[in-house]
Amino acid sequence: MNGAEATLATLADAGVDACFANPGTSEMQMVAAFDREPRVRPILALFEGVVTGAADGYARVAGKPAATLLHLGAGLGNGVANLHNAKKGYSPIVNLVGDHAVHHQPYDAPLASDILGIARPVSVWAKASTTADTLVALSAEAVAASQGALPGPATLTVPADSAWSPATGPSAPRPVPARGVPSPERIEALARRLRAAKKPVVLMGSLACTDRGIRAAGRLNALGWRVMTDTFISRLPRGAGRYAPDRMMYFGEMALADLAGSDLLVLAGTKLPVAFFAYPAMPSVLVPEGCETAVLAEVEEDAVAALEALADAAGAPERFGVVDRTTPAAASGELTAYSVGESLSRHMPDHALVCDDAVTAGLPIFMQTKTARPHDWMMLTGGAIGWAMPAAIGAGVAAPDRKVVSLTGDGAGAYTVQSLWTMARENLDVTVVVFANHSYRILNIEMARTGSGQAGPRASQLLDLSHPKMSWCDLAKGFGVPATRCTDAAGFDAAFAKAMHEPGPKLIEAVFG
Repeated sequence: MNGAEATLATLADAGVDACFANPGTSEMQMVAAFDREPRVRPILALFEGVVTGAADGYARVAGKPAATLLHLGAGLGNGVANLHNAKKGYSPIVNLVGDHAVHHQPYDAPLASDILGIARPVSVWAKASTTADTLVALSAEAVAASQGALPGPATLTVPADSAWSPATGPSAPRPVPARGVPSPERIEALARRLRAAKKPVVLMGSLACTDRGIRAAGRLNALGWRVMTDTFISRLPRGAGRYAPDRMMYFGEMALADLAGSDLLVLAGTKLPVAFFAYPAMPSVLVPEGCETAVLAEVEEDAVAALEALADAAGAPERFGVVDRTTPAAASGELTAYSVGESLSRHMPDHALVCDDAVTAGLPIFMQTKTARPHDWMMLTGGAIGWAMPAAIGAGVAAPDRKVVSLTGDGAGAYTVQSLWTMARENLDVTVVVFANHSYRILNIEMARTGSGQAGPRASQLLDLSHPKMSWCDLAKGFGVPATRCTDAAGFDAAFAKAMHEPGPKLIEAVFG
C-alpha cells in the first residue's frame, strides 16, 4: 500500500463511507486509491463550497463524518464558508487537503499557501503530515477528533509524496473521546432553582436537540417551564407527535421582548444568546435585565443526558403535550412564503429532511410546517448563505430512502448553483425550492435596522438582483435537473405535490415578484 491507499482504508475502517471531492494534480494518488477501496464512495462536486456543504449535510443526517478531498489552500479557501457553517453546527467532517510534496514546498510554487492558517478558524483540529505513515496515523486521529466532545471539521494536509510513498498499512480506529456529564449535584441544584423561579426558561443548543433531548424538553415544559431552542439549530426533530419548543427570535429587540419578565435562563448545551450583529443603541447579549443565568450543560458536555437527568430530578411527568397533525386546505391565490409553508405541510412525506437557507422566507415556512408529518429541519447555523443545496446533497447521500427538501433564496442559491449538477449526476431524491424575489431582501431590511438610511439609486445596485433576473428553470435544466416555474399558490401546490410523489432531483422556482 502507498500512503493514499492506506489512508482511505483507515477512513473506511473508522466508518467513513463517503468522500465529497474536487481534486487537483496534488491529489491524483488519492483519486487513484478509490479504485482499490470500494467502501468509500467518491462524489464529485464542481465547486469546493458544494463539497464542504455536502459533507456538513451528510454529517447532520448520518451522525458521523464524511471526508472531503480538496486541492491545496486555494481549494480549501473556496470551501471555507460552508466549513464555517459546519463548525457552528458541530458537524464532524474530515478534510483531506492536498499539498505539494515536502521537498517541493520550499520553492513557493504558484499554488503554495498556508493551508493550516486557512484551516484553523474553521476546524476543531488541524495538522500537517510529512510522511506516508504519519499521514495514515493522523487520518485515524482526525476521524476521532471530528467526533470529540466538541465535534466539527478536522483538517489534515496530504503532501503528494506522503500519498505516493509506501506505507506500513492502515491505522486502527482511535477511540472517540467521551462527552462529560454534569454532576448530580449540579442537576439537583438547578432543579431547585427552577422550581423557585417565577418565569424560568431552558435554552437548548444544537447538540441538545436530538429526539431524546426534545422528549426531555417536553417533560420539562409539562412542569410549566418554558423551553426554547437557539435561533438556528443543526438538526431539529419536529412535526406531528413531537414536542415543539419555542425558538429564539432572530432580531435582537424581538428576542428581548419575548424574554421580558424571565427571571432565570438555564443553558443546555449552548452559550449566552447574543444578537446576530451589533446595532446602534442595542445590547449584544440577549438576556433581559433582572434575569439570572445558569449552566445545565456546557457545549462540550452531554446536554441530552443532562436534560433527561433534570427532568427526572424535577419529577417531570412522562406524558407531555405534542403537536397534533393538521392538514391545511389547498393553497390558492397569491404565492407567498406562508402559502409555500402550507403546501409543504400538506405534502411532505413522513421523515422528510428539510435544509433551510431561505433567509426571509424561512421563518414563515417554518411556522406553517409545525403540524406537518414528522420531519427533521436543518438550519443555517453559521449564517453564511449558499448552504442549503450543498447540504441537501449530503443529506440525500446519507439517507437515500428519505425525501430531501432544499429551501433557498435566489441570492443564496446563486452562491452554490453547481450543486444541481451533482444532484443530477448522483440521481439524488432532492426537491429544491428557490424563492425568486430578485433581491437581497434581508439586506434591504438591515439597511434600516443598522441606521444606514434608505438605499438610494447607487446603494440599491448592491441589493438588487433584477437586472438581469436569473432564470432558475434554465439554470436547472442546464445542469440536468427538471424544473418548474410557479407564480401562484395553486401552481406551487401542484408542483410540490408532484415532486413529493416522484423520485429524483427536481427544482421549483417560486416567483415572489
